[in-house]
Amino acid sequence: MESVRELDGSPTMIGVLSDSHGESGRTRRAVEALLGEGAAHIIHCGDIEIPRCLDPLAGLRAHIVFGNNDEPAELCGYAEDLGIQVHHPAGELEFDGIRVAFTHGHIGSAIDAAIEKRVPWLFVGHSHAAMDIQIHGTRMVNPGALSRADPFSVALVCPASGLVKFLTIA
Repeated sequence: MESVRELDGSPTMIGVLSDSHGESGRTRRAVEALLGEGAAHIIHCGDIEIPRCLDPLAGLRAHIVFGNNDEPAELCGYAEDLGIQVHHPAGELEFDGIRVAFTHGHIGSAIDAAIEKRVPWLFVGHSHAAMDIQIHGTRMVNPGALSRADPFSVALVCPASGLVKFLTIA
């Protein structure tokens, strides 16, 4: 598991997005909004669909998983060429000493595994509905979606402080 700590000692802010479904322009605006709010890392919880939706993550500290509408063979090499870390079907990182897991949400066993391991934070997508709930000691956050949702949304999360802020994306 990769461990991340910001060099300036400030708590790590994570931008979480999901369900781009080919909406590359909206994905770019979402990433720009998250960076503008202080996100130092980006996690995309899948349903990317087209390589162009990965372009806004190039050069960033970015992590992705694939969703039920993604073709990993099409997206994996492109993501790696952009320097994006691919985790599939689920990833787990540590930010400021706090474990964070992420998956798309369509594989129940991946969600169950994180909850059973008592991972403090779990990011999921798939449902297109923004949520922030507690399940058996795991705080599960769905940022919403960048396609087929009303409103389109992403989440800014600071595991160290407990902050979850949903941002609406035009």
